[in-house]
Amino acid sequence: MKERILSQIGGEGSRKTCERKITKGCDRSYGEPIPRITYTKEEIDTWGHVFDQLVALYPTHACREFNHVFPLLQANCGFQCTGFTLRPVAGMLSSRDFLAGLAFRVFHCTQYIRHSSCPTYTPEPDVCHELLGHVPLLADAEFAQFSQELGLASLGASDEDITKLATCYWFTVEFGLCKQQDGIRAYGAGLLSSYGELQYALSDKPERLEFDPVRTSAQSYPITQYQPIYFVADSFSDAKKKLKQFTDRMTRPFTVRYDPYTESIEAFDSLSGVKKLVSNMTYDLSLVQEALDKLVMDPKIEPI
Repeated sequence: MKERILSQIGGEGSRKTCERKITKGCDRSYGEPIPRITYTKEEIDTWGHVFDQLVALYPTHACREFNHVFPLLQANCGFQCTGFTLRPVAGMLSSRDFLAGLAFRVFHCTQYIRHSSCPTYTPEPDVCHELLGHVPLLADAEFAQFSQELGLASLGASDEDITKLATCYWFTVEFGLCKQQDGIRAYGAGLLSSYGELQYALSDKPERLEFDPVRTSAQSYPITQYQPIYFVADSFSDAKKKLKQFTDRMTRPFTVRYDPYTESIEAFDSLSGVKKLVSNMTYDLSLVQEALDKLVMDPKIEPI
């Protein structure tokens, strides 16, 4: 996998630089801080060029949720708000391993920067793709849940279903478009980190289809060029609802739930487990009822 990444970037000097970044980024144990890498001037200049080009496009090309979070990241880099954490990897993982990480709200990302000779596009994920494309929307609660739902659906899934889920991920989290009041906007990280494809995706050149997981999961796609087809969701909520309906039809002998307190996965494959879940839900619903009762009694609160 390391050789595949380095061969895509090209140049012996860049090979050595990227190998240094990849090795250092992965030479750590769980729980240790992600290593801070000292980038070369050429790499910093490449990052700056990509950053400037993209920031100029975001107001007119990126979705509303992205444009809400991005300035917050600029002002408060390193803050936490949805429970997602970043974990360094040398390159692309298998679909099963990558999706499993999402189930735990863990996003695996690389730390090297694309080569300066081709700043507009990279077929392999680099730090521009991860930090500019993925991280802002992982800080949006609804999108973070959508990403995690894809991961949860992958646990215990068949190889065939993993392929379908990975394809849905590709056409949503990586290259998704959505409808908003001011037109169609991008929310896919592959678009939000490539100023060339971001402009292309919103032009009249590619084909755009309505997001339907059944149709989307069967669509083939290239990985070394701009996408000929993009899928458009009505909203994150609508995409999440459709995805849940799609994954509910997958054959799996158990249901899973993420416990944010223990950061672990609960598998409901027995009546005792289901009873525990119902007990927790009953308590949460009682809190909702208590809060509603107090709001209704408050004369300063207007009726819904």
